[in-house]
Amino acid sequence: MDAAVLVDPVALGRQEGGLGRGVGAVEAALGGAGVAMHRVCRRRGRTGPMFDDLLEANRRYQEGFQDTGLSGVAARELAVLTCIDSRIDPLAMLGLKPGEAKIIRNAGARVTDDALRSLILATNLLNAKRICVVQHTDCAMTGRTEAETRAKISEARGVDAIGWEFLSTTDQMSVFRKDLQRLRECELLPPDLEVGAFIFDVRTGALNPVDPDAAG
Repeated sequence: MDAAVLVDPVALGRQEGGLGRGVGAVEAALGGAGVAMHRVCRRRGRTGPMFDDLLEANRRYQEGFQDTGLSGVAARELAVLTCIDSRIDPLAMLGLKPGEAKIIRNAGARVTDDALRSLILATNLLNAKRICVVQHTDCAMTGRTEAETRAKISEARGVDAIGWEFLSTTDQMSVFRKDLQRLRECELLPPDLEVGAFIFDVRTGALNPVDPDAAG
């Protein structure tokens, strides 16, 4: 099957007599590795009791919630790209409040295509005039090769992760500087954009500047 063809299980479900049959038709159409990929990515789409604690917390949150009237732009003209690491609180780390910055997160704080898409939107449409890229110490995305990460995930899920790019690295600073170079070279980012690069120390809370032009 041509990789460019998109298959809609809902549409196929109508043709096949139900969504379940449509999903089966998708897998039949994909074949081989495509079946595995589809099963890995298929979402269940249900909210069960495992999320009751979050819904209860939200009910308490609503009781004291007040609409601030803030717009969707970055009040402090800042966009932050950082990692999904649960030890990082981006607002507290940078002394920010809700509404002051656009926060973009992914594993490793990498300048991926999707992170770049968000930064382009933030800087052109949402008032961001500076970008703060924050990686951190003790990151799960550093210290192992891409092949090692892929092997670990394949073993955990029992599904071959071949074809996925997780962006693991054994040289954090080298790829960090390459990511910063990608920001500088992007023609859809403003030419006068200020970019700051930092490593957050998860043990001390310190934010350490990175020289993007330094060797090593």
